[in-house]
Amino acid sequence: MKKIFSLAVILAMILVLPSFGSVPLSGPYKDGTRLTFATGGQEGEYYAFGTAIADMVSRKTTTQLLTVASRGAMSNIAALYRNNAKIAFTQSDVGFYASRGTRLFDMKMDNFSTVAVLYAEPVQIVTLNPEITHIEHLKGKTVSVGASGSGTYFNAVDVFTAYGMDINTDINPVYESFADSVEALKEGKIDAAFIVAGTPTPAVSELAKAGKISLVSFDDKHIMDLIAKCPYYAKVELPKSTYGTDDNDVTVAVHAVVVARDDVKANDIYNFMYGVFENVDELKKESPRGESLSLKTAAGYPAVGYHPGSIKYLGEKGILVSGKNK
Repeated sequence: MKKIFSLAVILAMILVLPSFGSVPLSGPYKDGTRLTFATGGQEGEYYAFGTAIADMVSRKTTTQLLTVASRGAMSNIAALYRNNAKIAFTQSDVGFYASRGTRLFDMKMDNFSTVAVLYAEPVQIVTLNPEITHIEHLKGKTVSVGASGSGTYFNAVDVFTAYGMDINTDINPVYESFADSVEALKEGKIDAAFIVAGTPTPAVSELAKAGKISLVSFDDKHIMDLIAKCPYYAKVELPKSTYGTDDNDVTVAVHAVVVARDDVKANDIYNFMYGVFENVDELKKESPRGESLSLKTAAGYPAVGYHPGSIKYLGEKGILVSGKNK
């Protein structure tokens, strides 16, 4: 009986223990060190939220975070691999690719562990054509699928594949940044655009101010098929108030995830978790992304094992997550 219970615990990716309550917190630890925190471009969300987090952790614990700008999720993984950063933002899909050496990565970069999931970055398929309401309606249309080889591009590949469509033959793909996609929509050069970012996304909000927009919705069957094949997605619903659309929109999302090198001290990662999740109300005042912070969300990334510091903090909150297989 004891063996069966142990095996169940080991195999459980996330298990909330409602009946035992949380044990007293161990931290914050007094032996924190200085860590370089790779975020994103200085005008972007990763940098802004990362700076707020770094300030909070540095004020509330002995672990000091130095925020540095970067080119985003993929370059941050490379920075961890080369030891140019100790902790970093990435996306759930990019972390999955890196840990397996696929798509964006031609080799495994798996010397990192998950710290916490912070917020969703929905796959938004934006259009000004009210007749395009479902993925199938994009057949034969001109669609911006992000820069060639980008994370957004592979999100588009995943979506079309789940619907039995080929990105190269069933649509006319164009490869544009978010800003260029919005301009192309305004000028009628494209029919729809994939934009993967936290909501409300400023570029999409600006487009909505100029006129009525629509978001192309997903159906449950294809969402389930997609998540089964690509575990870095989750189903999300965007309220109609997000952009003033007629209805709530169902889609999928990747997530903004904080990851850290495996050799970062467990006490420092525990302090990171303590600094963030013991001070959520203060972070809400610093950034709208603070509204998304929760322990349930933090523990929701089964694709890459968790760092021992996160495992300890979440365990003290009654939540078990899996570490990396040695």
